[in-house]
Amino acid sequence: GMALAAPACATLPADPCVLGLSKLAQALADRICEWPLGHDTTPERQHIIDVLLDEIRTAPRQRMHLPMPHDRRLLKIASQLLADPSDERSLAEWAHWAGLSPRSLTRHFRDETTLSFAQWRQQARLSEALRQLTDGRSVADIAHALGFSSASAF
Repeated sequence: GMALAAPACATLPADPCVLGLSKLAQALADRICEWPLGHDTTPERQHIIDVLLDEIRTAPRQRMHLPMPHDRRLLKIASQLLADPSDERSLAEWAHWAGLSPRSLTRHFRDETTLSFAQWRQQARLSEALRQLTDGRSVADIAHALGFSSASAF
């Protein structure tokens, strides 16, 4: 994980939001997360941090919208995933549980939500994560609770 001093965050969004981060920003964040904790920030590292902050400041805000399916079988799956976003069942397992073939689940889910099943599941997890962030839970706790393999995977 990564922590920023309060002054560095002064120009960042005050409330949790979804940002469309560039590949550069993602790579910079990955690089920063590799650094050992407790070491002084070198001028080179500070430059990387500054570039990441610039990328975050200029990133487009994206609206978090989770389209819900209407078909009762798909809605049954979606409701269960919203109740327990950490549920790791595979697409095939969900299809069987709802009485669908995996191919039908895939096709109907995209038709009704415009998202693939995997994309929808990820959006559901992120929506719940944002809610928990506003409640003050730690990133590590949220990542664990939502079934991510680590805080950095989250």
